[in-house]
Amino acid sequence: MFHHVTVLKEESVEKLNIKPDGIYVDCTLGGAGHSALIASKLGPQGRLYAFDQDESALRNAETALAAYKDRVTLIRSNFRYIRQELAKQPDVPRDAEGVPQVDGVLFDLGVSSPQLDEADRGFSYNHDAELDMRMDRSEPLTAKIIVNEWSEQQISRILHEYGEEKFARRIARTILNARKQAPIETTGQLAELVKAGIPAAARRTGGHPAKRSFQALRIAVNDELGAFEEALEQTIRCLAPGGRAAVITFHSLEDRICKVTFAKYVGKCTCPPDFPMCVCDNANGLLKLVNRKPLVPSDAELEANPRARSSKLRVAEKLARP
Repeated sequence: MFHHVTVLKEESVEKLNIKPDGIYVDCTLGGAGHSALIASKLGPQGRLYAFDQDESALRNAETALAAYKDRVTLIRSNFRYIRQELAKQPDVPRDAEGVPQVDGVLFDLGVSSPQLDEADRGFSYNHDAELDMRMDRSEPLTAKIIVNEWSEQQISRILHEYGEEKFARRIARTILNARKQAPIETTGQLAELVKAGIPAAARRTGGHPAKRSFQALRIAVNDELGAFEEALEQTIRCLAPGGRAAVITFHSLEDRICKVTFAKYVGKCTCPPDFPMCVCDNANGLLKLVNRKPLVPSDAELEANPRARSSKLRVAEKLARP
């Protein structure tokens, strides 16, 4: 059963400012929580395009979104191809240059709970399973290939950059020494090697010692940061004037990409610093920030879903320019 607790659901969909006849994109279908809420606000003329590269998520969505099937199109693709995929859809309008134009795009960059919890996906250090970590199982690169074939320097780099792991070099060396004896086949083996590569004193704080390394490998296997950066740039181009991009991130690397990308297209705001949102529209840019600071989950949401603790929501609106 595909069960996923959607993070910041009400807040993110509210910030999209849904119009009943608008065209919207959920780049991260997952458990379909956001998609269902967006679709429920659309009228017969509205349309939602929902992306996912995970077959199980798409199968689940066919049931979860059955009540809205007249206004939802499921697209099996990595969201880094958002512009290309939207260009294939006959109902999506184009601007003068032929670029698809939509009224809102949502990203929820958290890994779906089923991917984390189902042992055979190989994402979790809590289950002993074959090392995999692919969101799209048709792709060739797996975590097993990385830990058994990549160089010590490459492994160290991704653990440091993507997992912000301070003991990246020690862990990489431990992995290299172990694979000389026998291939590293399972998540359980890898979790023990990561643990062995971290000093005992450091293992006693900060949660499971393999958490950062597993995150780093998942990001590398799926090129998550590269895909997100590409998709966000395309999203800004594909937004119609007044359209909004809402992005939920879960760690500093994603959030930094979102913050920097938005900032690149936002001009200087002239509103008083105590205003909760920009109202001047005098930015001389393509975007304005809907909220000065990212929104975070409420205490009630954190109590119900501890996985939401690191999430942040940033929202930007496309400005109309002559």
